[in-house]
Amino acid sequence: MITVAVADDHTLFKSGIIELIQSQPDMEVLFDASNGKEFIDRLAENKGIDIAVIDIEMPVMNGFDLTSYLHENYPAIKIIVLSAYSQERFVVKLIECGAAGFLSKNCQPKELFDAIRQTNDCGFYLTPDAFKVMQRARTISKNYKNTNNIHIDLTARELEVLKLICREMTNHEIADELCVSVRTIEGHRNNLILKTGSRNTAGLVLFAVRYNIIDALS
Repeated sequence: MITVAVADDHTLFKSGIIELIQSQPDMEVLFDASNGKEFIDRLAENKGIDIAVIDIEMPVMNGFDLTSYLHENYPAIKIIVLSAYSQERFVVKLIECGAAGFLSKNCQPKELFDAIRQTNDCGFYLTPDAFKVMQRARTISKNYKNTNNIHIDLTARELEVLKLICREMTNHEIADELCVSVRTIEGHRNNLILKTGSRNTAGLVLFAVRYNIIDALS
């Protein structure tokens, strides 16, 4: 069961999102909130959240600040950010804050379900439009730098693992592909996050796009 919490200040929309998520046999909404601060307060009483689905524009504490707070204090929670507008320009900033995915509020229910499941399984979900925004911000270079602008070296195996992560493969699937243990892949993933200074798997995808390691998601 994938446990979800929702934060949005539009009551009618939030109720619809909750009803949709609750309709899925493998998902459960544990709580909802109308702003970031209320979400944090509710979270203190409800442990074990897998996915947070949050709006960008909320009073008291917005989606950017909530994303940063959750990443710092609850790193196990994967964050999908919703937007009512064409705010794809915020994609890179949101990923740098710690978001794992970005969805338009105009998306179809199936895309919401796919986003929740893929984020839970693979650590990120990016729409084609979000991916194009990341591509436009890319740096065509083999001189990789981390978030502190320090040059880093990635091994051939780390690059291979990174490319498979970007193909939306889980640790188990990558381990099978490379004929190694899941623990080995977990080690490579953690090393990639540390070396690149990424906040999560979505950050690794952003890194791969910036440095032209991948051209498109599968």
